[in-house]
Amino acid sequence: MATENDPVVTPPLLSRWKRDGRKITSLTAADYTMARLLDEAGIDVLLVGDSLGTVVQGHGTTLKVTLDQMVYHAEMVARAARRALVVADLPFGSYHESPRQAVRSACRLLKETECQAVKLEGGRRMAATIRRLVEADVPVMAHIGLTPQSVRHLGGYKVQRDADALLADAHAVAEAGAFALVIECVPSEIAATISQALAIPTIGIGAGPSCDGQVLVTHDLLGLFEGFRPKFVRRYAELASTVREAANRYAHDVQSSAFPSDEEGFR
Repeated sequence: MATENDPVVTPPLLSRWKRDGRKITSLTAADYTMARLLDEAGIDVLLVGDSLGTVVQGHGTTLKVTLDQMVYHAEMVARAARRALVVADLPFGSYHESPRQAVRSACRLLKETECQAVKLEGGRRMAATIRRLVEADVPVMAHIGLTPQSVRHLGGYKVQRDADALLADAHAVAEAGAFALVIECVPSEIAATISQALAIPTIGIGAGPSCDGQVLVTHDLLGLFEGFRPKFVRRYAELASTVREAANRYAHDVQSSAFPSDEEGFR
């Protein structure tokens, strides 16, 4: 659990933790209540991920999430966080046109939401964009391996196994100025090699235990999302059944006039 003495998490602090061997924790958040709970639990990085397109909006992919929607959700999360570093995804189509477009989109996220950094997907092909963002004083978290915004190009959600290409991508984004790197759905040994090769921290999701930190989608961790269940997800609770049971009990009590009782009303 977080305490008042815990330091506010910043990109330089994440780098120090990598040097010290201190693992980094990250979870997704899309609303004030969940963000506040995760922040109070001591989670280091709150990622306002475009995964909200699937677990919140109900779409099959993340591609329909807009920049306006990311601003909406990131503002709530940033308002809740007291200690955690808040990182917001740049959604599909908001940075692919040019580095100039990326700077506009990222600056809007930072100005309108008070999040502290942005995340974008892509390795070598995004190095120039990352470099331009960093020159504009925008902290950037990079993302390689399985990049969900490229699902159409990749032909589905597949493990990425090209070690040489992944290592080249990792070096490219680090040299461009990214302060951290998400590695998704990559064999453990490749992720370990990348983590050892880079000075910046790596945060794995389906990339084994050797990364400098881990991230999961909170709806998966809590057992709230019952659609696709990735192999790498460990469920720490099964709240979907708890929610259904509570709602069912409420409905029964209302219909049977057991709720509200006289004691629960005003006089």
